[in-house]
Amino acid sequence: MGLIKMTKWRTLLLATIGFNFSFLIWFSFAPFTGPMAEEFGLSLAEIGILASAAIWLAPFGRILTGWLSDKFGAPVVFAIVLGYVGVFSMASAFAESYTVFFIERLIVATAGITFVIGIQHVSEWFEEENLGMAEGIYAGVGNAGAAGGALILPRVFGADWSGPLFQSNWRAAFFYTGIVSILLAFAYYFLGEAAATDERRQATADNATLKQWVHTATRYGTVALALAYVMSFGLELSMNGWLATYYREAFNTNNLVLASTFAATFSIAAGLLRPIGGYVSDVLARKEMDILPMFEGRYREQWTFVSLSFIVVAMLAMTLAGLSGAVLIAVAAGFMVGMACAFAEGAIFAQVPAMFPNSSGAVAGVVGGVGTIGGIAYPLVYSSVLLPNLHVGYALVAATMVPILLLNAWVYRPHIAKRATVDGFLGSSGTSAPADD
Repeated sequence: MGLIKMTKWRTLLLATIGFNFSFLIWFSFAPFTGPMAEEFGLSLAEIGILASAAIWLAPFGRILTGWLSDKFGAPVVFAIVLGYVGVFSMASAFAESYTVFFIERLIVATAGITFVIGIQHVSEWFEEENLGMAEGIYAGVGNAGAAGGALILPRVFGADWSGPLFQSNWRAAFFYTGIVSILLAFAYYFLGEAAATDERRQATADNATLKQWVHTATRYGTVALALAYVMSFGLELSMNGWLATYYREAFNTNNLVLASTFAATFSIAAGLLRPIGGYVSDVLARKEMDILPMFEGRYREQWTFVSLSFIVVAMLAMTLAGLSGAVLIAVAAGFMVGMACAFAEGAIFAQVPAMFPNSSGAVAGVVGGVGTIGGIAYPLVYSSVLLPNLHVGYALVAATMVPILLLNAWVYRPHIAKRATVDGFLGSSGTSAPADD
């Protein structure tokens, strides 16, 4: 029981603050890639690996914490993650060896697994008809933590930083953000309540078995949404960790603050516009509006498909904008990619708790965990020495998204979508599918 009486809106606020800061500390390295590269002697390709490494532990971590949140409740799991992330962030500020630093930042990067904890927490408090909006607010404002990091950290801990403990800007940033993370861990543990009612908490806990997890993880709906999240949130992760470097190297923008500000425009769009994606999904479901007749009656799925298609188009535009040579056009294209990511992510996580109301943590863990794979793979494409320039990688990534789009189109066909929570790649339970709308 929390220290104060929690409501659904207070729970949403607590989860959003926790996730917003988690995203900030997750990508707190991105504005400082230049100074860190100088200090540790890193090449451009090695910076790409560092950006990719920020995602390495997220797939397994999100899958595990999603299930743990169903089993033990979000406040306990969220507090544990924020606590150890804070400790290792502080430790990384004192690292002298790059190997030690790399390992410590790898652990700090698991801050990103808090996403599925908060998704589960919010779903335990909100009714189905408003889930898309609530989850969109949570994830959208939370994701904007990456923009906050890009805008705030270089200014607070600038190149001329002179503090009581550090003369290095990035070391000071990592130390003090670690302290804040630990304080938030205590706040989440003592203020949070796992669910709106004891009955709802118990129903979720009872459903958190290994057998049930395997079943839900292999349903057509889960797999399609997980891969859709690769090309939306995975893309967002890759851009958050790469764009500051891209705007600096591809356009000779040597000003650290300016390059980070350009990159932040993407993060702002990808974060703050995400509630729109969830809200539109809710509206289409409530009003039973068909916007794509080929998926008749599958209202949430229709909006998800439109949003995923928008991502592919926007990524092609990103390459064309970069080839134009005008940095401001490239920044505008980056904003459009962020908008497309936001709409798709909001749509996807309006579907997840609506389709799997008693297993939202487990399914969110699978979708969120698998989705982060894009954040691992895509930076390696952007920084590949095989590409003729730094602009072409976006079009190449867009091409890899087409098969995912086609798989979602297949799953969203009405006769398959109707049983997408029952039928799957490991067989069917033989029961009727629950309605998701």
